[in-house]
Amino acid sequence: MKVYISADMEGITGLVDAEDVQPPGRDYERGRVMMTEDVNAAIRGAYAAGATAVLVNDAHGPMRNLLPDQLDPRATLIKGRPKPMGMIEGLSASYDAVLCVGFHARAGILGVLSHSFMGHEIEDIWLDDQVTGEIGLFEATAAAYGVPLALLTGDDAACAEAVAWNDRIHTVPVKYAKDRFAAQLVPVAEARAAIESGAASALRSMPTVAAAADRRTLTVRWQSASVASHLTAIPGVTRHDDRTVTVTDDMLQLYRLFNLYLRVATAVTSNPPYC
Repeated sequence: MKVYISADMEGITGLVDAEDVQPPGRDYERGRVMMTEDVNAAIRGAYAAGATAVLVNDAHGPMRNLLPDQLDPRATLIKGRPKPMGMIEGLSASYDAVLCVGFHARAGILGVLSHSFMGHEIEDIWLDDQVTGEIGLFEATAAAYGVPLALLTGDDAACAEAVAWNDRIHTVPVKYAKDRFAAQLVPVAEARAAIESGAASALRSMPTVAAAADRRTLTVRWQSASVASHLTAIPGVTRHDDRTVTVTDDMLQLYRLFNLYLRVATAVTSNPPYC
């Protein structure tokens, strides 16, 4: 059983503020340790469930957050950016399951550090007619490979978003949002134990997913009309209004194209994505 782990940071145990998750924040280095240990808990759970290989993709911001020397040595790590598939780099149809560790709710939801890929730059995202964020796009792309998203960890808002998108996803809430920068925390040891047991349980009962190449429509509303204007230079991208662009393609190409959107938006706004 091959298991793929995508590790974000805003939904990690104990972290609630930009100072915890963005360099050179005063608690960022501690946040890196917390992130690595949440991922280690998921790795332990995966191997307890019978995994034979685990690939971890550092999917947050600079994508250089996880500490390789403290990561469970049974896992392989993808570190750094840019990556053509961003948060899902390295995933293929050869994997049996995906675990999302440390994820957060989409823009507009009252969750800890909630946003969609680029902080304030992206206002809304729709896949076909369904509003989504990082979680929905990730799950849909994994499903296009035929790989189920078995587990997601994060705050209660992220967990609720995942279940609303696909009620077969197992979730482990490690904190409960009180506001965007405040939460009631699950004790660290308890949270790590829940991640480990949750990963093992999810992998033992994961659903099957048939790979699909259906054409789907991705719509993104930006805060900046300038970003939308620049994106229309990409073949197939059309502008719905001054700030909203739409494109139709298969899901794997849409996710690849969306990562190109982020690079264009970064150049236009000088505001890097932090996922």
